[in-house]
Amino acid sequence: MKRKRMIRQKKMAGNAEYAYFDYGLVAVLIFLICFGLIMLYSTSYYSAQIDYKGDGAFYFRRQLLFSGGSLLVMYVVTKVDYHRYTRYATILYVVSFILMALVQTPLGVEVNGARRWLRFPVIQRFQPSEITKIAMILFIPYLICKFGKKAYTKKGALQILLFGILAAAGVFVLTENLSTAIIVFGISAVIFFVAYPRTRKIGIVFVCLVVGGLIAGQILGRLLESSGNFRLQRILSWVDPEKYAKSGAFQTMQGLLAIGSGGFFGKGLGGSAQKMVIPEPQNDMILSIICEELGVFGLIVVLVLFGMLLYRLMFIAQNAPDLYGSLIVTGVFAHIAIQVLLNVAVVLNVIPTTGITLPFISYGGTSAVFLMIEMGIVLNVSGKIKIRR
Repeated sequence: MKRKRMIRQKKMAGNAEYAYFDYGLVAVLIFLICFGLIMLYSTSYYSAQIDYKGDGAFYFRRQLLFSGGSLLVMYVVTKVDYHRYTRYATILYVVSFILMALVQTPLGVEVNGARRWLRFPVIQRFQPSEITKIAMILFIPYLICKFGKKAYTKKGALQILLFGILAAAGVFVLTENLSTAIIVFGISAVIFFVAYPRTRKIGIVFVCLVVGGLIAGQILGRLLESSGNFRLQRILSWVDPEKYAKSGAFQTMQGLLAIGSGGFFGKGLGGSAQKMVIPEPQNDMILSIICEELGVFGLIVVLVLFGMLLYRLMFIAQNAPDLYGSLIVTGVFAHIAIQVLLNVAVVLNVIPTTGITLPFISYGGTSAVFLMIEMGIVLNVSGKIKIRR
């Protein structure tokens, strides 16, 4: 009897379920944030001294505060059950449009010719398009779950994609931000691509659109050399950067020079010369300074870190307890993957300049906070996964 009782207890212990929490994702996040702070200090020290009267640590200090605050926000979000977001997904979608519309009012702030920010009494600059990204990550999965089988019909698929197109159009028209509009639509498209059973046709269409867009950009660049439109000027600078090296392609050429001069192991931390020439190197061109100071090896380290992050996200999405949680994590995966790909492509001059920053590494308070909110949601989903021992 005693032996049978012990066997039964072992079987029960073997079938016991335990809550899972992805500590690997947390470790990669902390490493990325710390690495980003080190590179931000190295990259921005010279420009901060000029802009803020000798305070070389200005950008570093502010980003350190943002990072600490965003980690606290992430911890709070991990305690909120992600199923609750179904109640507020539609409201958040509508609120994102209202906030973007406020950019065109006196509350809007214009920086370097771009009107994309809001100014509130407490917050100096706030970019409402960041809320639109989270709105799409929560709203599109909610629609797919709500539609059920209808989501996989042509009519249902068009309705869901129409909401993504509408959000992307809102970002482009209300904030004049084409690159963020691409990310917003990309999030919607990737979520639907993962959920939709007939993915082969969608994949073929997507590849054709990307290739067609690159070819069309080259053709436009050759035909419209006399145009004064700033977006067309970016295309011209991308097609022939050496011709426009002193104007539209100045940042791109200096970034490529930084990458080329870094070699494989770089000039050493703090040894960059191009950070004194590139305008605001702590933003979308920080990867070129990483390549100059740490070389191709540094670039490989950055890509491996993002690869590990995306792998953890993919693991959580595959093992999420329900479809809604899986699609939310898929949306976060799409956001980070698209943003990293766009930033790397811009720095290497594969596509025209977009102004997209490198997640967790580039300077930016709004971006840091909302990225960590997304990570908090992902960690909450991971906490709902049950494993058996």
